[in-house]
Parts: sequence; C-alpha cells; structure tokens
Amino acid sequence: MAKPEGRDKLMTVAEVAALMRVSTMTVYRLIKARDLPAVRIGKSYRLREGDVDSYLASRYTQAG
Repeated sequence: MAKPEGRDKLMTVAEVAALMRVSTMTVYRLIKARDLPAVRIGKSYRLREGDVDSYLASRYTQAG
C-alpha cells in the first residue's frame, strides 16, 4: 500500500535521535533553532520523516 501524497510518517524525538545517533537534547536544540521542523502535539514534538531525511541530506559532506 502506497503512502498518500505529502503524508510522511511522524517520528518521535527519541526515534529521530536514534536514527541520527545523537542525544534527544541535540534533537530538541535543532528544533528550537528551527533547523529541524517539528509539530507540537500536546506536550511532545513529532517530526516528519521527510523533513529528517532532508535535514540529513543537506548536512551531508563527502570526505576525502
């Protein structure tokens, strides 16, 4: 089953931190700095998978 257009999976801060291999505080700092777009739902944040992928792709550098 394909995803509807424009609908990404929502990820928790902990899931994003695990994916990026950083602490949850680092993810919160990126959200606060507006480097990583997030949606606040109740008392917690959710991040779209596509936004996380875009952030990582924009920070990619070729070594060597």
